[in-house]
Amino acid sequence: MDKPSFLDDLQTRLAALMHDTPAADLQRNLRAVLEQSLQRLDLATRQDLDTCLQWAASMRGRIETLEARIGELEQALAAKPTDTAGSPPPPR
Repeated sequence: MDKPSFLDDLQTRLAALMHDTPAADLQRNLRAVLEQSLQRLDLATRQDLDTCLQWAASMRGRIETLEARIGELEQALAAKPTDTAGSPPPPR
């Protein structure tokens, strides 16, 4: 006796038996209720989450770059002499 075919046959027979019982109706009803409940939760997919995480990581990198640039500009401004109080600001 071939075990895989025996198990497949047994599974097929049990599925057919289950299909014609009230338990199958209960299973279908529970599945429908569960699907409706999950749809109301408005869940995000894993792909959407991964995309958001990549976006957040790139934004974090840009923020770090801008913070470093601001620090450099502040240091340059602090090192600049302040004797030009009455003159207009230099052109950009």
